[in-house]
Amino acid sequence: MKKLTSYYPVVCTYSGEALMHFFCDNLGFETVFQSEWYWHLSMKQQPGVNIAFVQPDHPSVPKAYRQPVQGMILNIEMEQIDDYYQSNEHLNWELALPLRSEDWGQRHFIIKTPEPGLLIDFIEVIPVGEQYADNYLTPS
Repeated sequence: MKKLTSYYPVVCTYSGEALMHFFCDNLGFETVFQSEWYWHLSMKQQPGVNIAFVQPDHPSVPKAYRQPVQGMILNIEMEQIDDYYQSNEHLNWELALPLRSEDWGQRHFIIKTPEPGLLIDFIEVIPVGEQYADNYLTPS
């Protein structure tokens, strides 16, 4: 395979403009391209982190897939999740899952976005519980 130059999700949604504002106002992104049917965002502090939104009925979306996103969770891994959670409580995010630790090695919380089919899971990797230790594999 040739060297990849970029990788990012493109979310089919009729809420593209609302998501653009949500990601810019709440998550440190900035808009790098905007039209009536497509919005491309890049994280200000980490320009290699990108996401885009496209209207599902646009001709660039294959006909069989012209529907809004359903059941998608975007994971954002970070350090110091407790500090991040506390420092953003003023934003009044609508929680789908409150901050908690999981035995499989995550401390996380999940928020809802303006698109009902899209959630964001903020995660800090923590030590794995004994019952999950054997589930982690070493890539070859």
